[in-house]
Amino acid sequence: MSRSREATGPARGLAPGPKLFLLALLAAGLMIVDQRQQHLETIRGALSVLLFPLQAVVNLPFATWHWASDATASREMLMEELNRLREDRLDLQVQVQRLAALEAENARLRAMMGASRQAADRVLVAELLAVDLDPFRHRFTVNKGTRHGVYVGQALLDANGVLGQVVRVQPLTSEAIMISDADHALPVIVNRNGLRTIAMGTGDTERLSLPFLPNSADIEEGDLLVSSGLGGTFPSGYPVATVRRVERRPGEAFAEISAEPAAALLRAREVLLVWTSRVEDDADP
Repeated sequence: MSRSREATGPARGLAPGPKLFLLALLAAGLMIVDQRQQHLETIRGALSVLLFPLQAVVNLPFATWHWASDATASREMLMEELNRLREDRLDLQVQVQRLAALEAENARLRAMMGASRQAADRVLVAELLAVDLDPFRHRFTVNKGTRHGVYVGQALLDANGVLGQVVRVQPLTSEAIMISDADHALPVIVNRNGLRTIAMGTGDTERLSLPFLPNSADIEEGDLLVSSGLGGTFPSGYPVATVRRVERRPGEAFAEISAEPAAALLRAREVLLVWTSRVEDDADP
């Protein structure tokens, strides 16, 4: 029995060589048929659907790495863009502040030039260089001097009214005293009725004193005080102050009256130097 089984074994199957050759021919035939008639397209489609989860699992580490790289790069780009936008915003804010300052300065200059057109006297715009920080000395320095025709006693105005007068002159600069200085006095008129008096500085930039008006004087809160022009130092008709307090004291010779300066004494950056007609006439040969 064993011999017959060994004798008949090789006759049942083919040798590996011919079997491989037949399989190669079968594969080539199937490839030719599929290439020409596309019979295996459905099978390939089904296999691709079945293999897709496996492909996704195999590709997951690479996809995760690419996503992380893109996310990191995007975050860095966003941070750089955010920092650049912040710098641009700060730069624009500085420019806006500068434009606002220039606009305010332009408005002040226009207002002062409008005030100068109302005056018949010659005027010159000057800038403040320094302000005395001593609370008892309200003085400041401007960038105009004798080379520009400035003289001692010359009046200074701002867009709102009388600011002070020159007390010392150098070739290129001048020192001026504010009307609020305790050593300053200015002849004024009550605009409502023409009452004349003297406005004295008190050392307070928000208050002037009118110490020489009797209790019977016709003056009220809200009255506008303007320069009288007496003495020829200040041109007449410019606002000086507004009366804020009138206290008539029985038994006293004079009333206690205080007024608020019209000029922006602590906020002025440009001033207007005024030449009165009398000074110019005296200067002519």
